[in-house]
Amino acid sequence: YPSAKKPSLTNVNLKINKGETVAVVGQNGAGKTTFVKLLLRFYDPDEGTILYNGTDIREYDIASIRNRLATVFQDYKVFALSVGENIICREVDSEKDKEKITNSLKNSGAYDCVNALPQKEETVLTREFDEKGTGLSGGEQQKIAAARMFAREFDLAILDEPSSALDPVAESKMYDNLMEGTKDKTVIYISHRLSSATRSDIILVFNKGTLEEIGSHEELIKNDGYYCEMFTLQASGYKGGVAE
Repeated sequence: YPSAKKPSLTNVNLKINKGETVAVVGQNGAGKTTFVKLLLRFYDPDEGTILYNGTDIREYDIASIRNRLATVFQDYKVFALSVGENIICREVDSEKDKEKITNSLKNSGAYDCVNALPQKEETVLTREFDEKGTGLSGGEQQKIAAARMFAREFDLAILDEPSSALDPVAESKMYDNLMEGTKDKTVIYISHRLSSATRSDIILVFNKGTLEEIGSHEELIKNDGYYCEMFTLQASGYKGGVAE
């Protein structure tokens, strides 16, 4: 980054196969978000290449790549539009659109909340332009942001802390729905709660700007390395809370 004294990422070498679910873990500042932003081509690497289907992503038209992607970021936004318009990002003009919205809400875990609103998916979020509008909690807003992903046709989904505003029960349900709703899709997600990483096929463990470990949960626990240390510490915190 400009003014940085050293690269944010170095010596990152890996291959992700179509249809794999990949968890990206590590402490704050380890390079996780930089990694996914490189995949989205928000930045280009200073050295090395990122290949998509064997071709350098810099050779593709950016719009053509992003049209095949679905993303959920932790700094999500909701707009002063109806729930349905927030999800499909345009006017709702057909029964097919309504069906897509309903399915997306169910997959994201927001269906029950939205269905309880006076105008359901036609309810306007915020009262900025509509006195009958409604405000949602941070967790429910994040589910609306996740529903946008399920409403898209995509080959690759990239999620940066998609459950940061959710409680553990809602998070578990969201990941269950994510795994069910993205079968045969490639999914890459950043998570600080390592319990969610156990659901993935592959875990990428970043530490101080480099890819320190890669493998399944079982393999990394068996390796007794950095991931095992982090997982054990996090698990002991939950156990300690229960014991108290």
